Amino acid sequence: MDAVSSFFEGFIKMFNAGGENLMGLVTSILPTLACLMTFVLAIVKLIGEERIEKFALKGSKNMIMRYTVLPIISYFVFTNPMNFALGRFLPEKYKGSFFDACCTVVHPMTGLFPHVNSGELFIWLGISSGIQKLGLGTTGLAVRFLLIGIVLAFIRGVLTEKIWMIYAKKNDVPFRDSNELTI
Repeated sequence: MDAVSSFFEGFIKMFNAGGENLMGLVTSILPTLACLMTFVLAIVKLIGEERIEKFALKGSKNMIMRYTVLPIISYFVFTNPMNFALGRFLPEKYKGSFFDACCTVVHPMTGLFPHVNSGELFIWLGISSGIQKLGLGTTGLAVRFLLIGIVLAFIRGVLTEKIWMIYAKKNDVPFRDSNELTI
């Protein structure tokens, strides 16, 4: 009987811990996210959606810029998770691969620019603490990490685009040249 009682106490404690975690999110990250979203939308309105769309469309024409420069700019300026907002200005056929490139470059950027994804900073701090224990500097590692991340973001963006194009062609998915649908 004690084992059953212990099991249910632990079961309830798990949900209590989940509730405490949810309340922590509601009082910390959610208001921050709402403020960030409001700020980014205000910037978009001040600059003008047409100008941002033109910049993104010009950038999306070049594969290198589409999968390296645009994700880096979006993370550096908008940080995570608002960086994906830049993708809404891209043509439909590039949105998925832009998202993939963004997800690839975020962690390598955190080593040099901790503000881009502070939630994942613990990954970089874990890696860099081992390097520091060896008596080595972390700046060189951060630069190399970023360069490799940029190359991988480009490769993944191109591969995702190619796979999507094959799939879309096989299934007669219509592409819109205009930006009627947005994420």
